[in-house]
Amino acid sequence: MLDLLNRYAEEVVGAVILAIMSAVTFINVVVRYGTNFSFAWSEEVTINLFVWAVLLGTAAVFREGGHLGMNLLYNSLRPRGRLCCDVLSFGLCLVFFLTLAYFGMLEVLDEADIEATSESLGVPVWLYTAATPLLSVLCIFRAAQHYLGRKPALQL
Repeated sequence: MLDLLNRYAEEVVGAVILAIMSAVTFINVVVRYGTNFSFAWSEEVTINLFVWAVLLGTAAVFREGGHLGMNLLYNSLRPRGRLCCDVLSFGLCLVFFLTLAYFGMLEVLDEADIEATSESLGVPVWLYTAATPLLSVLCIFRAAQHYLGRKPALQL
């Protein structure tokens, strides 16, 4: 069960998020064109869930090692050169997502401190933005999981 969760957690949660986004948008379009009335909250929900879906997708692709790379250059390198590329790539990802997690956490704390609420639904805004630092940490974990599991780079 843990193996399934480890392999498909991002996909399942991402699919649920996309289903919610699709349903909310579809209902809003039907209501808007059918009654000339619009749900103002639908944009708030879909935009914030989109950020969550992007970060979940990023983590899932890190886990699989599917991000774009320069394979022609990478494959032409010797093992030591590949190791350098792997370390540099992971280091840059680590710096980026640590920075995103840090500033995301500052934003969450700031929004909680000033008790900011969303305009449409009136929910605390930090509930939306809390996903940024949490999913950034997930991206770091998945990137580490992929880079540490790569066999060619670990063999000198």
